[in-house]
Amino acid sequence: MYSEWRTLHLVLKNDQGHTSVLHSYPENVGRDVANAVVRPLGQALNAPSIAGTESILKTDKQVKWTMEVICYGLTLPLEGDTVKYCVDVYTDWIMALVSPKDSIPQPVVREPNKYIQIILKHLQNVFVPRQEQIGNQIRLCLQVLRSVQKLARDSTSMARETWEVLLLFLLQINDTLLAAPTVSGGIAESLADKLIGVLFEVWLLACTRCFPTPPYWKTAKEMVANWRHHSAVVEQWSKAICALTSRLLRFTYGPSFPPFKVLEEDASLIPAEMDNECVTQTWFRFLHMLSNPVDLSNPSIIGTTPKFQEQFLNVSGVPNQELNQYLCLKQLPQIFFRAMRGVSCLVDAFLGISRPRADSAPPTPVNRLSMPQSTATNTTPPHNRRHRTVTVNKTTMKTSSVNTTHSTKVQQQASSTSPLSSPNQTNSEPRPLPAPTRPKVNSILNLFGSWLFDAALVHCKLQNGVNRDSSMTASFIQILLSYKSSIATQATVELRRKGSQLSTDTMGSSTVFDANEFPDSYEAGRAEACGTLCRIFCSKKTGEEILSAYLSRFYMGLVQGLQIGEFICHPVLASIILNSPPLFCCDLKGINVVVPYFISALEIILPDRELSKFKSYVNPTELRRSSIHILLSLLPLPHHFGVVKSEVLLEGKFSNDETASDKPVTFLSLKLRLVNILIGALQTETDPNNTQMILGAMLNIVQDSAFLEATGNQVEMIENNLMKSHSRTNSGISTASGGSTEPTTPDSERPAQALLRDYALHTDTAAGLLMRSIHLVTQRLNSQWRPDMSISLAALELLSGLAKVKVGIDSSDRKRAVSSVCTYIVYQCSRPAPHHSRDLHSMIVAAFQCLCVWLTEHPDMLNEKDCLKEVLEIVELGISGSKSKNPEQQEVRFKGDKEHNPASMRVKDAAEATLTCIMQLLGAFPPPSGPASPCSLVNETTLITYSRLPTVSKYSFRYFVLDNSVILAMLEQPLGNEQSNPSPSITVLIRGMSGRHAWAMQLCHLPRAARANQRMFIPETRPEPKNDVGIKYNVKHRPFPEEVDKIPFVKADLSIPDLHEIVTEELELRHEKLKIGMAKQITYEAGLDHMKEEEFQKKSYPDPVTECKPPPPAQEFQTARLLLSHFGFLSLEALKEPVNSRLPPHLIALDSHIPGFFDDIGYLDLLPCRPFDTVFIFYMKAGQKTSQEILKNVESSSNVQPHFLEFLLSLGWPVDVGTHPGWTGHMSSSWSINCVGENEQQGHEEAVPSEDTGGSIFNGEKKVLYYADALTEIAFVVPSTVESQTADTSESNVSEQESDSNMDLLPGILKQPLTLELFPNHTESLNSTQRLSPTSRTRKTPHGRTVPPLGPETKVAVVWLEQYDDLENFPLLDLAAETSTGIETTTNSSTSIRNSTPEKEVPVIFIHPLYTGLFRVKVHGASGKFNMVIPLVDGMVVSRRALGFLVRQTVINICRRKRLESDSYNTPHVRRKQKITEIVNKYRNRQLEPEYYTSLFHEVGLKSCTP
Repeated sequence: MYSEWRTLHLVLKNDQGHTSVLHSYPENVGRDVANAVVRPLGQALNAPSIAGTESILKTDKQVKWTMEVICYGLTLPLEGDTVKYCVDVYTDWIMALVSPKDSIPQPVVREPNKYIQIILKHLQNVFVPRQEQIGNQIRLCLQVLRSVQKLARDSTSMARETWEVLLLFLLQINDTLLAAPTVSGGIAESLADKLIGVLFEVWLLACTRCFPTPPYWKTAKEMVANWRHHSAVVEQWSKAICALTSRLLRFTYGPSFPPFKVLEEDASLIPAEMDNECVTQTWFRFLHMLSNPVDLSNPSIIGTTPKFQEQFLNVSGVPNQELNQYLCLKQLPQIFFRAMRGVSCLVDAFLGISRPRADSAPPTPVNRLSMPQSTATNTTPPHNRRHRTVTVNKTTMKTSSVNTTHSTKVQQQASSTSPLSSPNQTNSEPRPLPAPTRPKVNSILNLFGSWLFDAALVHCKLQNGVNRDSSMTASFIQILLSYKSSIATQATVELRRKGSQLSTDTMGSSTVFDANEFPDSYEAGRAEACGTLCRIFCSKKTGEEILSAYLSRFYMGLVQGLQIGEFICHPVLASIILNSPPLFCCDLKGINVVVPYFISALEIILPDRELSKFKSYVNPTELRRSSIHILLSLLPLPHHFGVVKSEVLLEGKFSNDETASDKPVTFLSLKLRLVNILIGALQTETDPNNTQMILGAMLNIVQDSAFLEATGNQVEMIENNLMKSHSRTNSGISTASGGSTEPTTPDSERPAQALLRDYALHTDTAAGLLMRSIHLVTQRLNSQWRPDMSISLAALELLSGLAKVKVGIDSSDRKRAVSSVCTYIVYQCSRPAPHHSRDLHSMIVAAFQCLCVWLTEHPDMLNEKDCLKEVLEIVELGISGSKSKNPEQQEVRFKGDKEHNPASMRVKDAAEATLTCIMQLLGAFPPPSGPASPCSLVNETTLITYSRLPTVSKYSFRYFVLDNSVILAMLEQPLGNEQSNPSPSITVLIRGMSGRHAWAMQLCHLPRAARANQRMFIPETRPEPKNDVGIKYNVKHRPFPEEVDKIPFVKADLSIPDLHEIVTEELELRHEKLKIGMAKQITYEAGLDHMKEEEFQKKSYPDPVTECKPPPPAQEFQTARLLLSHFGFLSLEALKEPVNSRLPPHLIALDSHIPGFFDDIGYLDLLPCRPFDTVFIFYMKAGQKTSQEILKNVESSSNVQPHFLEFLLSLGWPVDVGTHPGWTGHMSSSWSINCVGENEQQGHEEAVPSEDTGGSIFNGEKKVLYYADALTEIAFVVPSTVESQTADTSESNVSEQESDSNMDLLPGILKQPLTLELFPNHTESLNSTQRLSPTSRTRKTPHGRTVPPLGPETKVAVVWLEQYDDLENFPLLDLAAETSTGIETTTNSSTSIRNSTPEKEVPVIFIHPLYTGLFRVKVHGASGKFNMVIPLVDGMVVSRRALGFLVRQTVINICRRKRLESDSYNTPHVRRKQKITEIVNKYRNRQLEPEYYTSLFHEVGLKSCTP
């Protein structure tokens, strides 16, 4: 910068302005004259009585003569008051330029600049070191410095010449005292801080009022370089440059840039009147005032300045001189660290990153004193964080004695402090993001790169044989080799320059002072530089280009810093890890070449439980957290790159196989090592947050492996199998230093080796990973993690996620998961009463939910008796508070004998929900109607519609309630499609706690086969008679046998005379008459018999009059009465009120004619049977800030990335809002039962043309994306702008959505290229005020539909970021209106979403696509005890395959936790149960038993009216 300018060294050397005429006389002459002349002047100033009198010196001649005497007096020994009087007089006189006083001689007042220039030169004599009375000299020096300081601050008429003399005066006195090696207890050590402070302050004042010329800057730079062995030089330089930087950033980057705040005392160093151009010029010159701070790491440079060499070579016979020099240079490591910490502060200021050392003194050696962390945490959401503060406080002086005093505190502070510079504030606060308007990486490296790159390689022994394959084209290696040669050349030059006194090796350290004698070494400064470089490169913006030379130097520094084995440097390694969490998420070119080194570093950090070698440098928890972040970003690489081979081999290889050391190895070979690290980390981790991150990573790797195998990538699978033996034997150790790691090296004996033996055989496949994960998590869930709520919830979420992984594993492993959850519930329920809290019950509820997930995903598990028994016992425990059979007790306590004492009502509700899940969902989901609803899509209206009988109305239903929990709606009239079947039939709508279910029942008396062939009952016919069988004989029957005629009469026989013997004429007439009558009668009867005989012959057989026939079957049935009677509900006991109970009878009737009955039934149907969640998905293009810009992106596929559309369809399947029976994202259109026929729906679909869309079709107007399983349902909505006309139309037609099918625009995404515009071009000209969002207006609820209160609103925002930095600008508050679900109107009197759901409570998942095809995830907004939700955590990198699944699973878990946290949330079955109880109490038909029985025989619908 000043190469063409000469320095002022010769001017200073030849200037004799500090000598007096009296120096030519003998010493005693000058002393006597000075004593005599100065005393009256000094007494006049100090005596109060004459203090205000005029000076006795009146003329120029008198003043000049007196000044010659005072000049000599300043060189005298400090005995007596002469020197003090001289200083008093001069410090009084130089105030002539500030405020002239009577005590100042008039000539001085008239020409102050002339005389003050002379005075300043004379005052140099005060600072010449003296051997005696050091205390007095220090006081006098301070008096002079204060006066000079006041002169520079307050003078308004100082001439340029005076300013220049003043600056030279300060440079010279500093050089006099500070250039020589420090003497312990000497004046230089005491005054260094004040000397440098005044020099820099006056210099900055001069820059404002009289900008120094280049020779002065060059002289100052060269002189300051000779003083750098004083820590005060670096401290004061750091303070001044930070104050300048604060001013510089203010006007360079504007008010939106995070202010770089410094202490008020430091900020006052920069004059307020200094203009912006002056600040810029001064800042750049001051930045280089210290020369190259990396020189501080080289004692051979610091120790070979002229004053050092002069003292070291010229002084002989003084044995302690070498000791002094040794003590002086011993502070260099600490000074080097402070210098690099100062540079680091500047870099952070330019990046806009706040630092943890806000309330501490930054420059302290890391291994001497741990830094207290900032107690202030930043809770501002990133969207509103516009003015973050970067603070640097005043640096306090730490002498070696102070450091020694505090060194014993290292162990106590190590657990809670983080001395290395890491941007992490506290355990719970996320890493702050760099400012969006920060400068480019290249710009920062142009300023600080040369220093940082050199400092990052301080004292590194670069290894030989870095690359043995000449065919590799790697500029990285060439740069590394050229750097080695430059180091060697520099060493040779140094060696020639210093001769035999001092020699330099490759490390550049002095052989006089061996590195082993410096306990602090230079690791702290090197670690600071490496950490700063990592932060710089991690701040790369999306799409930003970085020079290849910078990348190569950076990777070289990483390679050296991540060395393990004998070259390990723990502070550097820790600093790199702490500052590199996002390193693999920044799309740095070629970053994957350092992957093996990071893996090797993680292998010695994460599986190490104690981290004893790092404790003195860094908080082990923070180090492990950063390591886990790096691991999260490395895990997808093996699957993603697969068999891709590394183009560049750094130091030989990716693995340890010596036989393949020269061959490129695939990324897939790293998988086992990464999995081993993950498992080892889980086994050794104790911090809750860290553990949850590992659990999230575990689900990520298992699911990704499962998806990969499911897609049938045979190439990768074959490669994996080929690498098995190779990986199993070598993945535990990695060589990062030329293959020279020895097994006997303590650092090489890492826990990963032990872990390898256990897990290598199981983790090659997805099934093995799944099995291993289940074993690990279940074992720890019931041991270390049981008391911790956050870890327990995360572990249960992981188990739930593992249950959904579609990989076949042994049933015993699945049973292990279920059994462990059951054991966990038993343990938590059995804890003592004082431990029972809401948090404990939340853990139990979460465990029941996890149990439901496993059972619904694997229903066949309950086919095994022991598993079913264990699950049902746990349900019993949750509902009643105890098991019927305990191992301790032999007898069994039956259900009726037990006293119900559940852990809490929430636990009881969760257990009941589990029982419902087992009894009603297992094996029955999804139903034939689809997963959108577990209920029957039938209600009274539907049955009436399909019943073709005109007399059926809603009053045709009989309503009964069973056990106060189930409402039965019975329709006795047969439906139109059942007319041909004469069997008694009934249609029952069963509304219970689990939903609405329709059953159509028939009374069956015959087997199924008989019913199929016979329509109604017909008795069997009789057989026809056969009259022609046998021979028919005509026989005349006699009353007596023939023998009677042969018997002779006797007298007795003749005693009765014959009739003719006694007859008379009269009798004869009567007899004849009777005879005729008898003949006629005989003839008549014979004819009658004949006629009857003929009639009988003509009759059919059998005689229908006389035949016995069965009664005909009944045609009209009161099926409701029959059904209830058959079930035994019509007994007197069932109808009586229970004794001593408020519960109604087992069976009661409801009166449907009471007004409001059907409204309440409809209200009950609107209560969902599953939890429902809503996800709002936004697409944010690079640089966008307003909500309207963001909403317009999804209008066309040309505005969004193709992967975004693929991501949308991986979340759920498209559904039509108008006909969808599940949750649609808004209350007004959800859970509707539609009557659109299939043919009509298909007709609509065929008539609709396909249109182009970027996702806006799923805005909730016509379509949404939907996902449902047995336990939850989610609607994914993509909000977009909509024309006002469209909004008005849809607003008026919302009530018709239940009966009209909406147009199907899905084929535009699924079936053909996305080429058409979604909206006509004229919409572009509409103002933003003319555009409405479908959800920003007040959506009308269909007529007559009451919206029930459904508890806490569970919604999540997912934002797709093209540029990662834009997440700071995401307008969540402005988009709040777009995330309305209609629930907030029922939970809050205000319809404003801002009141019901504050911005900070809306969780946001940011997704940023990387150039590699992977995706970076940022999760924001989770607060409270339920903060960290898995599987997606901050900083995670996920594959394209697993992204949809992981986002969906995270959303489910976020919403589950929100419900757990809510005091007002009731599970769906509880809400339905409460509503059923309300309906029973409100509409109960209170009748006596006789009336009740009578009503059963009456027809319903007597008061019928049209529904």
